[in-house]
This record gives sequence, C-alpha cells and structure tokens, in this order.
Amino acid sequence: MPPTLLIAPESSRDHRTPHGHPERVERFEAVLRALRSSGLAGRMQARDCEEAGFDTLRLCHGADYIELVEREIGAGNRMLSTGDTHVGRGSLSAARMAVGAVCSAVDSVLKGPVKQAFCALRPPGHHARPKQGMGFCVFNSVAIGARHAIERHGLQRVLIVDWDVHHGNGTQDIFYEDPSVLFFSTHQSPWYPGTGMRDETGEGAGAGTTINCPFPAHTGREEIFGAFRDRLLPAAEAFAPELVMISAGFDSRLGDPLGQFRLADADFAELTELLQDVADKHAHGRLVSALEGGYSLAGLASSVESHVSALLG
Repeated sequence: MPPTLLIAPESSRDHRTPHGHPERVERFEAVLRALRSSGLAGRMQARDCEEAGFDTLRLCHGADYIELVEREIGAGNRMLSTGDTHVGRGSLSAARMAVGAVCSAVDSVLKGPVKQAFCALRPPGHHARPKQGMGFCVFNSVAIGARHAIERHGLQRVLIVDWDVHHGNGTQDIFYEDPSVLFFSTHQSPWYPGTGMRDETGEGAGAGTTINCPFPAHTGREEIFGAFRDRLLPAAEAFAPELVMISAGFDSRLGDPLGQFRLADADFAELTELLQDVADKHAHGRLVSALEGGYSLAGLASSVESHVSALLG
C-alpha cells in the first residue's frame, strides 16, 4: 500500500491559551502520544511543512483580516478582536503552519505516491470565516487546502466532510456560492455557532453543494450513519470528488465536555472507512484529514487512534 502521511508541526505547541482553556497544548500532546504508543506513528511517513504565506492565506481570507491577525498578535493581544479566539505570541506561526501542513498534505496526495494524510495540528480552523476568526480558530486550514487543490493543482471538485460536533460555519461561508466544493456537515443543533440549518444549501452557482445535517443533543451512531448513508453517499456519487478532505473533530465523541453527541471510537473508524470508499471510487484514493475539535484528552487520543488505524487499514 502507498504510505500514509503524518504531519504534526511542532509549532502547534506554541499556540498558548489561558489556563483551563479547552483548546490547550495538551490536546496535541495527547494525540501524538497515542499515535506513538500504539505504534501507528511508526507505520506512517512523517513529513515537515512550511508556514503558509500571505498569498496562500488569501485563497480564503481577506487581506484586511490577515493583516489584523498579524497586527493584534504582534501587539501582544490575548484575544482576536473578531471573536472568541485566544492567542499568544506563538499563535501566528502556529496558525500559518497549520495551513501549511494541510496544503503540504494536499500536495503530497495529489503528486503521489502518498494517497492519504492525517494532520495533527492546532489551532483548529473550521469556524474561521473569510474576515473573522472565531470559535478557537484563526485561519481555516481545511478550506484553504481545498482551494489550494483547486487553484494550484487544477482540481475541479473537492469534497469536505465535517463530523465535528460544532457546525463548520467558516467552511460553509467560504464555499457557499462555489460549486467546486461539496460541503457536508453533521453537527449538534441548537449549539455553537448557531448555524448549519438543513435549509442552508448554498446559493448561486453553489446551490445544492452545501449539505447540513443538524441533530439534537444525545444523537449517536444510528442518526449520524443514516445521514452519511442517505445524504452524503448519493451526493458524493453525483459530485464525483477528485479529493476527499475531512474536518476531523472528535468532540462528537461520547463524553466530550463541549459536545453532547454519543459517537464511539469504533464509529470514527467506520466513518473513515466509508470516506475511504468514496475516495477510492472517485478520487484515486486521495484523502486528507485534519484535526479540528475534541476536548476530552483521553477521548481525543482514543478516537484519533481509531481514525488513523482505519486510514492505515
């Protein structure tokens, strides 16, 4: 089998949040510890990456917003003025490196021989809108990676699947009128950030390429798998993506402090296999997964282990 890539930028440790904040450096450390102790990391091909430059960030974010982030972090601000995202001195480099990690993963799976990649990174990205950081997110790494695949590799169709318990409002906003990206999300509702209703389906040329599956608290395997089976698979069949990307949020796992879904570790493995099948059928097996949420350290570690184990087969 072609190697599966692991990109885990050390700068993820430099994004520091206040004591007691759920999005903390221990998340990154728990993920790496689980992958190493299980032997999974040893079966993957590790790769370094570079920070994303201004032009790459501009693929999805406005210049004024990027400059605001640089200015506010440089001034020592502890929170972005655009929303609920704590930052520190190392946060700009970490956020740029998170984007660089996903873009490097995209480059690798499109050029080969690598076919799959998992990016263990912080800060997360799926709440970052074109001109607004929010929900712990600075730049939208997965969205930029998808646009990178389209603009710089010539792909015409990318599928983004977001199974985080929170709706990826930033990713939705970026591609809401863009028919080149099919965005599919299962998420708790009502819940932060209050978006992702079923009737939010895209506009203009992008009409029909946003699929939201909101579910109430305590939703579990039956409902989530039903949405994947009944809504995602037919849409993916019609769309025929050339690349599959996952906003892999593990706060949809049972016991997460910031979510009330009831998925188990084995469920993430099966969802991963389902998306591998989509990638095998339409995208020559090309799949890139990037870490989003997940705030129980033990739960995050075990669910990532299950996800990556499924990637490796």
